[in-house]
Amino acid sequence: MEVVVIAVIAFLFVVLIVGSAAIKIAQEYERGVIFRLGKFTGVRGPGLFVIIPFVERSVKVDLRVVTLDIPQQEAITRDNVTVKVNAVVYFRVVKPEDSVIKVFDHRYATSQISQTTLRSIIGQHDLDELLSQREKLNQDLQQIIDEQTDPWGVKVGVVEIKEVDLPSSMVRAIGAQAEAERERRAKVIHAEGEFQAAQKLADAAEVIAEQPTAMQLRYLQTLTTIATENTSVVVFPLPMDLIKPLLELGKPKASPK
Repeated sequence: MEVVVIAVIAFLFVVLIVGSAAIKIAQEYERGVIFRLGKFTGVRGPGLFVIIPFVERSVKVDLRVVTLDIPQQEAITRDNVTVKVNAVVYFRVVKPEDSVIKVFDHRYATSQISQTTLRSIIGQHDLDELLSQREKLNQDLQQIIDEQTDPWGVKVGVVEIKEVDLPSSMVRAIGAQAEAERERRAKVIHAEGEFQAAQKLADAAEVIAEQPTAMQLRYLQTLTTIATENTSVVVFPLPMDLIKPLLELGKPKASPK
């Protein structure tokens, strides 16, 4: 009797081991890459699937987007400026079989190719392009890295340069350049304002020259403005057109011959 009980327990134990080895469950974001005696036979999942114990082997692959930080890389730009740049890469596996068969560790391989590509791209651009054309550099990085990881079944969706560290001497030079540019713009704006004001004054002078009464109206307007202020003495030029008749009355008339 004891032998039968032991045999049943041993049988159940073997069934449990075999069942746990045969029954696999893949989450919605996972796939199982199946190998039968070392040969690739297909991809299964998500959900429950069964493999042949000790004959087939399943390797699970995560299909979710992976956020990969690229460590800070020191590179030299095309105009010989040493900078330190780091970035972030977003990628996911689109072909589980390729990510297992064609590369040993697709995450490590993507990280390494991203670092080398980042240094290469930095070396092909000037510092001004690196600072002002960040979006273009991101697109170039994404395209190059994606082309190189495509044989591994990896799709690189987004690459973003996060920080660009410059030497302190270069930071001071850029600050001085920016200050000089602001002064130049201020002088140009001031000169343009003076030019426009001179044009308006010239136009006003032409109008007054054609209409002498406009000058008299301007005198009256100025007098009204001065009258509102607390001034003790007001000296105001009197137009000669107003006093000319009085001067003619004071002149002696010529006697008739």
